Amino acid sequence: MKAFVFPGQGSQFVGMGKELYESNPLAKELFDKADEILGFKITGIMFAGTDEQLKETKVTQPAVFLHSVISALCLGDAFKPDMVAGHSLGEFSALVAAGALSFEDGLKLVAARANAMQKACEKNPGTMAAIIGLPDEKVEEVCATVSKEGKVCVAANFNCPGQLVISGSKEGIEEACELLKAAGAKRALPLKVGGAFHSPLMQPAKDELQAAIEATEFNTPKCPVYQNVDALPHTDPAEIRKNLIAQLTSSVRWTKSAQNMIADGADEFIECGPGKALQGMLARIDRNVNAHGID
Repeated sequence: MKAFVFPGQGSQFVGMGKELYESNPLAKELFDKADEILGFKITGIMFAGTDEQLKETKVTQPAVFLHSVISALCLGDAFKPDMVAGHSLGEFSALVAAGALSFEDGLKLVAARANAMQKACEKNPGTMAAIIGLPDEKVEEVCATVSKEGKVCVAANFNCPGQLVISGSKEGIEEACELLKAAGAKRALPLKVGGAFHSPLMQPAKDELQAAIEATEFNTPKCPVYQNVDALPHTDPAEIRKNLIAQLTSSVRWTKSAQNMIADGADEFIECGPGKALQGMLARIDRNVNAHGID
């Protein structure tokens, strides 16, 4: 069974999508439509901008979404997923590719998400860090200890065994990194991010995005969508909407999502979008997994 998976923010690179745009009429049509919907020429930044321009949240998230979704849709009859999933932002890509959201509505929601998250970062400053080489349970235990002291620190992204990203206030993350290193973490790496994604500090963004999600039409997808908040397959539009609203302040349960897809029969994973981050995570989750990308 084929599982198509979609990456999140951080996988972007200058030049992404340019070859698709120049070689595929459908891709050109969708990229041009995206420029109109967004009200600025995102294709110009994606194809020939600077790294700094591409790192702006209002650009990064729509850019990764567009590259991912258009890569999938341009596969034509070869895009026959038995299941889909996306990492954080990638969940929106997965929902569009599976038909739960239209291309236009998906792009509008991603743009709204990016703007809401930017405002939340300014209102509630925070940061994130990658913890390497400790069991998830130990990281969660330390996060709970730090949070009890009035700081914010939560497990944000369960990426693969031995790799968990924590998120919270600057003070909380700094303290947690020291405690986790003392507990045996091989590395505790602060990430260059604009805020504390997938933590309670994103509540203002969740509130703002909830209204946009509730006003958007969701359809029954062509296959199950394994969602971040519970790592379970969903096809009911009401459940999908509810889980998408919860996503911004909840953990990304990627390890469990992949394990559940494998248990449900996935024997081939195809990553649609820029980079190879998910392929690397999948190899760590199950060394026998067949994971590859598309160009």
